[in-house]
Amino acid sequence: MARHALDLHLALHIPAGRSPLRQRIATALVEQIRMGRLGPGDALPSTRSLATELGVARSSVVDAYDELAAAGYTTARPGSGTRIAAGADTAARAGAASHVTSSGVAPVMRRASHEPTPAWDLTPGHPDPSLISATDWRRAWRAAAAAPIASAASGPHGHPELRHALAGHLRRTRGIVIDPSELVVVPGVASALRTITSAAGLAGRDIAFEEPGYVEAREVFEMCGVRTRAVAVDGNGLDPGSLRSTDSAVYCTPAHQYPLGARLPVARRARLVQWALRTGSLLIEDDYDGEFRYDVSALPALRGIDGGQDSVAYIGTASKMLTPALRVAWLLPPPSLRDAVADALERSGESVCAVTTVALARFIESGALTRHLARAARTYSARRSALVAAFGRHSAGDELAGIEAGLHLVVRLPDGTDDLTVAAALRDRGVAVSPLSSFFTGPATASGLVCGYARLPETQADAVAELVALAIADVAGHP
Repeated sequence: MARHALDLHLALHIPAGRSPLRQRIATALVEQIRMGRLGPGDALPSTRSLATELGVARSSVVDAYDELAAAGYTTARPGSGTRIAAGADTAARAGAASHVTSSGVAPVMRRASHEPTPAWDLTPGHPDPSLISATDWRRAWRAAAAAPIASAASGPHGHPELRHALAGHLRRTRGIVIDPSELVVVPGVASALRTITSAAGLAGRDIAFEEPGYVEAREVFEMCGVRTRAVAVDGNGLDPGSLRSTDSAVYCTPAHQYPLGARLPVARRARLVQWALRTGSLLIEDDYDGEFRYDVSALPALRGIDGGQDSVAYIGTASKMLTPALRVAWLLPPPSLRDAVADALERSGESVCAVTTVALARFIESGALTRHLARAARTYSARRSALVAAFGRHSAGDELAGIEAGLHLVVRLPDGTDDLTVAAALRDRGVAVSPLSSFFTGPATASGLVCGYARLPETQADAVAELVALAIADVAGHP
């Protein structure tokens, strides 16, 4: 039986480390799930009460809850708070069984110390949910609440309304023409990765992984027993010439390489698909923020390229275009893996809140999503332009990368400048960013700051850029 949040007394200890506090809080909560102290259906404490208990800023707990939702461990519904998702216990135990630290010793645990809330949080991966029309959002949820139970059926072949709406959305925005029955709705990108890994039998095999790359995705693969092989990216993203015939799959972010931001050129996309067809390998395309691009034309998704249907497993998500709190993603497997994907989901029991999928379907079909994306793209473009201009005025960094698309950019630092030290100096100045070196599997070959601008008002860009320039100058040792 599910326990109420007020009944839970979590002996929560936060692991020490250099990773952001939100990630360490999320890790500690996953440990509670693994140990059975939290189970599917259990309600988490409110963000305010947990923040008070830990002695940390509430925003850190909010971000931790968002990360858990995006990873598929929790589900959030209006009026019901945040609860542990079905299958979260299985996923947590699988992670504990397969992950071993290099020293073989568990990390030292400590109670979190108070960390002041940054005045400007530029950590990447966060859209601005305030841009969502409250009127359209409420209307979609009211319609979902009134929908017949049958229309909210879950499971691998469930969620018909959302699959139909997503098929239309993908056709209009990504050039992917499919039948709705080909789509599978899953509780987050992590769930999609676990599902396709199981369906394709990738455990114990090699996957080529972008370097630097999306750390959370790499961790999911490794928890599933996959060997990730780091493949360095260049200014144009992943080079197909770096792949090996022994790579059973390739995980890539062609629309906006994470975190460097390169857009994979059409010629490379075609070569990548041809390589997959020739070797029989699987391409896993994470189109995490493909809806947002600025001053450049759209490029076709790998799935939409000739031959992509047979070689690409396409993953999309609502987390960047709307909010991670929805915990909804979609997986479009190649025809040869459709049955295996359905079987994998049946075995895992991972599912999406049915009412949420109906609400999202209504939001899409009403035209509200199209209006939102247009409004958000204009806003994000203006915020990006303001920050780019401000960095230029204050000579912050050597150069900027990844400014053509997505919700973040990279400030390249002078050679020999420690980005971890710069990020720490900025934290002391009230600015939260992510050091580029933290996205590397091995030794970092580049130094920089990954800065999300989706939530930064244009009027505050200059103040942030000045602080970044000062921190870089202080660490680099020149005025």
